[in-house]
Amino acid sequence: MVDLLAMQKYFILSHLGEGDRAVDFTMGNGYDTVFLSKTVGAAGHVTAFDIQPAALHSTAKNLRENGCPDNWRLICASHHRVKEFVKEPIKAGMFNLGYLPGNGNKNVTTMRETTLPAVEDAMSLLDKNGILLVAVYPGHEEGEAEGEELVKYFSGISRFKYSISRFNLLNSPESPFFMIVESK
Repeated sequence: MVDLLAMQKYFILSHLGEGDRAVDFTMGNGYDTVFLSKTVGAAGHVTAFDIQPAALHSTAKNLRENGCPDNWRLICASHHRVKEFVKEPIKAGMFNLGYLPGNGNKNVTTMRETTLPAVEDAMSLLDKNGILLVAVYPGHEEGEAEGEELVKYFSGISRFKYSISRFNLLNSPESPFFMIVESK
């Protein structure tokens, strides 16, 4: 069976390495932040965003418990504000859209109104041969709408500037899927 999480890491690792800069646009409980922190190592840097203080606490705990280097900065702000905090090019960015797993409140989700500007800014921050990974969860109303809007947006991007792919299970339309944006 295809493991979408393993595929996501495979694609990120083909672009990101020791000493690079990365952004976790939706830190949640910090699993992607931990992955990025360990991948870029002590010489690299990771900035992570979430609007919920509980996500920052959970992520900080996760980073410490997993022995991550002191190469991260956690910001309690929406991902669409990335350019206020990140000024240098990045090699990788991860979006894991939807709601904070395990918090019980599925009404607090990423929203189309902020996700699309965040993705646009993330693309403008991508260094040459950089990658963005956008995981979409269409099993709820806002997630489905976010996914549709992103697919429409990405479909209009020049293939001469970016390579954009989509990975999903064809026989499970409500399953999560992800898209990768690779800069040329």
